[in-house]
Amino acid sequence: MKCSPQNNPPEDAKSRRAIKPVIVYPVDTLPLPNADIYSDARAHLEQIDEVIVAPRDAKCFQVPAGHFFRIVSIEGPQVGDLNLWNAHDVNERFFSGKTRALHGTHVSVGDRLWSNLPYMRPMATITHDTLDWYGWDEDGGGIHDVIGTRCDPYTNVMLGSEEYHYCCHSNLIRAFATSRNISYDAAEPFVHDVLNVFMCTGFTKDTHQYFMKASPVRPGDYLEIFAEIDLLGGLSTCPGGDCSSGHSSDEAACYPLKVEIFRASEGLPVDWQPAERSPYSRNHGAKG
Repeated sequence: MKCSPQNNPPEDAKSRRAIKPVIVYPVDTLPLPNADIYSDARAHLEQIDEVIVAPRDAKCFQVPAGHFFRIVSIEGPQVGDLNLWNAHDVNERFFSGKTRALHGTHVSVGDRLWSNLPYMRPMATITHDTLDWYGWDEDGGGIHDVIGTRCDPYTNVMLGSEEYHYCCHSNLIRAFATSRNISYDAAEPFVHDVLNVFMCTGFTKDTHQYFMKASPVRPGDYLEIFAEIDLLGGLSTCPGGDCSSGHSSDEAACYPLKVEIFRASEGLPVDWQPAERSPYSRNHGAKG
């Protein structure tokens, strides 16, 4: 519940509110992905691996630089939480906050998934989205958000619910721990804010609170992503299923998701190179 204002508006309140907004990060000079490379490559894709993520579970998978992967709905409407790490240095991971600041609250084709500081480079680029038709609904909802965090037992308990150990946070910790052969406690700090794949979310118009509603995803829908560096991915099937009513419980109908990994059978241009770290990082590192 939001508190009611305790102060009367000043005489110039209307003019203060009327000030025009300014985009925080103008992206006119942001290096654009070469769409032709992705288009040509995805015309000749050869599947080389696949991973099935069971309901209320998570798995990790490897995607070499220059390869594609798809997150696919296969049995019923299901939302997934995606983590990404540099396969060679897991200290570099997906930075949802900077991705949101650059591309907006929801991402789709042409948007890039950026890594954390001091690396700050595009880890991946979205190349196809079968739900791109959805756009924005009357509630302000959209698909594939980078505003939610991930369902977790800490928040669940704080809000008065019982402990639940199949939240996406917990699922991703277990999957990451298994992939790295480390303990649950050692793995937890590496699990980070996610890309909510297939999730339909937005902010309410009155209190501007984060909301979710039933995902429009159906079997056969997929989100396709191109790896700009060697990736370790982690995908959790959200215990909320299509997130139409809640999460962090066994009440919702949940379904598996499939991760398909492809290589470009005719290769990429000879001058294509994996994404490099931020020029600032290369020149200054953490010196400031």
